[in-house]
Amino acid sequence: MSAVNKSKEDEGNFSTKVIKIVFIILLLDLLGFTLILPLLPSILDHYAESRDGVYQSLQTVVDWFREAVGIPLEKKYNSVLFGVPGITCNRGSVRLIWPATPAYAHHSEENITFLGLFKVLFITVRSVRKHKALSPELTHSHLIGCLVFQLGLMSSYAVWAVSRSFSMFLLFRVIGGICKGNVSLCTAIIADLPCPKARNRGMAMIGVAFSLGFTVGPLMGAYFAITSKATGNVFYLTPALLALAFSTADLLFIWLMLPETLTKDVKALSSGCGDCRDLLHPLSLFYFAAVSKKKDQLSRNGMQSLRVLGLVYFCYLFLFSGLEFTLSFLTHQRFQFTSMEQGKMFFFIGVIMALIQGGYARRIKPGQHIRAVRMAIIALIPAFVIIGLSWNVTMLYIGLSLYSFAAAIVVPCLSTLVSDHGSASQKGTVMGILRSLGALARALGPVVSSSVYWIAGAQTCFLITSASFVLPLALLGIARRLKEE
Repeated sequence: MSAVNKSKEDEGNFSTKVIKIVFIILLLDLLGFTLILPLLPSILDHYAESRDGVYQSLQTVVDWFREAVGIPLEKKYNSVLFGVPGITCNRGSVRLIWPATPAYAHHSEENITFLGLFKVLFITVRSVRKHKALSPELTHSHLIGCLVFQLGLMSSYAVWAVSRSFSMFLLFRVIGGICKGNVSLCTAIIADLPCPKARNRGMAMIGVAFSLGFTVGPLMGAYFAITSKATGNVFYLTPALLALAFSTADLLFIWLMLPETLTKDVKALSSGCGDCRDLLHPLSLFYFAAVSKKKDQLSRNGMQSLRVLGLVYFCYLFLFSGLEFTLSFLTHQRFQFTSMEQGKMFFFIGVIMALIQGGYARRIKPGQHIRAVRMAIIALIPAFVIIGLSWNVTMLYIGLSLYSFAAAIVVPCLSTLVSDHGSASQKGTVMGILRSLGALARALGPVVSSSVYWIAGAQTCFLITSASFVLPLALLGIARRLKEE
């Protein structure tokens, strides 16, 4: 008995160590990534003023989209829309540059993409690389995978620092997008932890890292852009060099501190083109086909539960990311928020999310996650109704408080629920597919929501989408029944 207790204690200590290391890795990664977010409008203005040829050619398509949807001819919205035809790589995807909105700066993984399926492509290609396509050493090593991706990120930030044309800027984003696999790998590392309680705590701490990164990083980027311009350099030089420094520090930290969480007996059970198709085809993602075809298959009930949870995750992020994007439109139109006031608003959201994730979400007991997600989604309905109908700033912030509470809980808890499915050799694939579904949702949701916003109006957009959260709630009820069977 004492040996068993000692083994559990060792597992607990190891899990705690891994969670702390992953938290620091992600925080450094996100600080480097988010430095650029408040600079994107100014970067676009910079290339517009220089009459860059690539920029101008993409601008013509933006003008067509703006006229088709009915968006006002304002410089602010034009900057936000730039990227509907353009391709700028961001967090593992070819993204839209929805740059002028702090909503974009607040939540990444993961917000909006152009040719959004490319986001799924890049994330699932990272999953394929992690499990199949690279050398045997990389296939069975999260550590080496993190190091390779980090080296790629460092090269992308170096390209940014020396970029003086829009083409070079696009190259920086493409390289960074292809190499932005550490978030997926960190999620897989947490999923590898043996104890469900530790996995829950780890997923919550990933959420805390995101909240802190997207709260502090943009502020640092704005500050160092001002200092860089004051010294006579191009305004984005210092932020680019700082991002490179964060990435270098992250590389050294990974190399020195990150243990390998994949055990020697975890082998890739299948390979070949069939697996690649299952990881890349959108319908296969919803069916978790790559998991169902493995030799150590889940039970029929387990597969059904996993697919329903994947649908909940997709539906939630599709609706949530859409309203999150249009939030900055609403505050600018209705309350004439300046960029600074919007920055304060999202700082308020980030602080509340960090407190909820650090103080409540990580303490949710195993077996209570579906209940927590259900409570959070129910809270989102009045949150977005209040925001959509708000006629003063006080009412807006009441809605934002509910919004922040819900946003802090849903994704970490759903990630924990999904990470409970599958054997040790399947967890990386399971989590990679889940993130791909999230990528697809964030590709489509904001495009649909912003179109509804400008065609039907803010109130209609927020009320219709709020009512639509009934769908993930209904699916969550199915997931709960499957779990109880």
